[in-house]
Amino acid sequence: MKTIQRHLLSAAAVAALCLCGQAPLQAATPAAKQKATQELPTAQPEAVGVDSRKLIELSQWIRRDQLDVRSLLVIKDGKVIFERYGNELGRDYNHELYSVTKFISALLVGTLVGDGKLGAQDKPAPLLAAARPDLAASLADKKDIRLQDLMSMSSGLSYKLVEGTDTLYYGVPDRLKVAASASVRVKPGTEFDYIDVNPVLVGATVSQITGQPEQRYAEARLFKPLGMQHYRWDGADGKGAVSGGWGLRLRSIDMARLGLLMLNQGQWQGRQIVPASWVARMTTPSGPAPDYGFYCWVNNIVKSEREFSAMGYKGQFITVLPKQNAVIVMNSIMSTEGGLRDAKYLNLYRSMVNDYVLPALKAGNTVKPDAERKAALEQELALAHASHGKPGTAMAFNDKPEK
Repeated sequence: MKTIQRHLLSAAAVAALCLCGQAPLQAATPAAKQKATQELPTAQPEAVGVDSRKLIELSQWIRRDQLDVRSLLVIKDGKVIFERYGNELGRDYNHELYSVTKFISALLVGTLVGDGKLGAQDKPAPLLAAARPDLAASLADKKDIRLQDLMSMSSGLSYKLVEGTDTLYYGVPDRLKVAASASVRVKPGTEFDYIDVNPVLVGATVSQITGQPEQRYAEARLFKPLGMQHYRWDGADGKGAVSGGWGLRLRSIDMARLGLLMLNQGQWQGRQIVPASWVARMTTPSGPAPDYGFYCWVNNIVKSEREFSAMGYKGQFITVLPKQNAVIVMNSIMSTEGGLRDAKYLNLYRSMVNDYVLPALKAGNTVKPDAERKAALEQELALAHASHGKPGTAMAFNDKPEK
């Protein structure tokens, strides 16, 4: 397998390409381009053994409590069986994903592992230092940090976040320089610490190995092959580099495609996009945290059966339930009170999945499709569409859905 070390000699040559100014990635809107693939098929929930009445109850709860749930989708056996939009939104709106973006960065690393260009134990700091000699001194103490340490949030780095004005996020001239300034607190691989300098270093590594900005590589290896539309990776710094950990905007239906990719062991329509072995590594705790793989939470939502999820701030989720052959997607702006594992938006989502969606999925042969159930679901989805939830936390400039 080729490793990072084999790319050191060429790193400086591609640095100018990767780190120069680039326009933000933005796909043409659906009306402006021909669809690359057909949309996902749909079905009445009962046609695949799912109880729509539990899903209706869930939707009614969201309306009653005025939760700001912009979208909530359930996909079963490859079919969209529940597609709920609030606030008069619809399928073609995209949403800020926050930390779900990290999940995409891990998938991109997986494509490079499959190509033999990267390995989980490779160490990015020497490559990045060769590409950016001005950062060599800052990166010197990070030479032992492996990619798997960065993706399992166990890099040992320490970074103090300054809420609202932090230069790691938006409006920064050189994000990699900020990330390189993080200090080494403990030995890599020993402690779980969820910090956002880690995906910045992963994204920069992807860019250097591929010779192009991460957002362009993502478009070529993930977004276009999966037939996604109306995506945008925002927040590029002054050198044109996006963050590997936030800033991506996707339609909810395209988040579902990513869930189906993971559910099907990295395959999409018969094509192996990401190695199955990499999907297994992403979804298996491999660092010091028992519930975290490679930018992927494991049994963080459901305890009763295997489950893994991508999770974003304020309530963005892609949840995969292999036993149920199902994917759940949600975009919302709910309360962020609490910590990483006990935020209010997370506990609300846990209740939605465990108390409503899972029981609906387990109905099986006890339910059959009929006109009455179909009409009741359609009526509730119409009411949901017209309803307006109240944001559970302060709205940021990037929280507005876009079409």
